[in-house]
Amino acid sequence: MTLTELKYLVAVAQERHFGRAAERCHISQPALSLAIRKLEEELGTSVLERRKNQITLTALGEKVVQQAQRVLEAAEQIPLIVAQGKDQLVGVFKLGVIATVGPYILPDLIPLLHRRAPSMPLEIEENLTVNLNQMLQHGQLDAIIVALPHEETGILTQPLYEEPFKVVIPVTHPWAKKKRIETDDLGTEKVILPHAGHCFRRQLLDHCPEISRSDREGIQGNSLETIRQMVASGLGITVLPCSALSPKHHHKRLLAIPFTDPVPERQIGLAWRKGFARPAALEAIQETVRLLKIPGLTMQKESHV
Repeated sequence: MTLTELKYLVAVAQERHFGRAAERCHISQPALSLAIRKLEEELGTSVLERRKNQITLTALGEKVVQQAQRVLEAAEQIPLIVAQGKDQLVGVFKLGVIATVGPYILPDLIPLLHRRAPSMPLEIEENLTVNLNQMLQHGQLDAIIVALPHEETGILTQPLYEEPFKVVIPVTHPWAKKKRIETDDLGTEKVILPHAGHCFRRQLLDHCPEISRSDREGIQGNSLETIRQMVASGLGITVLPCSALSPKHHHKRLLAIPFTDPVPERQIGLAWRKGFARPAALEAIQETVRLLKIPGLTMQKESHV
């Protein structure tokens, strides 16, 4: 068997479709199908169950694909190790980041990281946690920045920072003169939340269950920026992490008011696969995050890989 055949097998297993897998591997579908058949003949067993419009893995195929992923990941490290020599800060670093974090830390993080590691450009994937985790597990990303806890088999995490939440209201709202807001008060308001799938939505409902008890829950937005604009238009109120409320994101039609204690907050961390071959790159990212000067963030003082 060859690494190319293993690559094709993993692509089919992930896509569950020969056409999409062939497109991803930049070959024709007949050529990909032939390569998979050849691999199965060499193994002496079927790893795929082929039904009309459906591809599934056999029980043995699941184990074969898992091992194939490990083999491919190990093979990918060989040219990287040669190219880098003794410097792990050389070469593209594939970083995933959740959408409620990326726009608010990357503009400050990237120039700082570039000064520290000028030969390590970032290839960035912004997505939902569930998708980022899958890409990390499959070796498509080197590390991801997500909300903690993030407990997955074979994945290590390191806290980066904690940040409190604040209530965001129009300047004309009756709460405009309040110094602090009780979480219980949210149950009486029309609170605009991120769509299901955003971990920030789950965090809000965990910390502020009063929102889910409100009969007026249901207005949603695709991004924090879309939600911010809906609040500015007078549609309702929302809750945002403080990183999204730095001076550069000030909106003259909005006010951000802190919560009373205990203040709802979230912890953001870095996650990577066990045995990742560039620990120095992970440390560089962690140390650079600690240099960020974003108001409200409480940085993790120590890092480890």
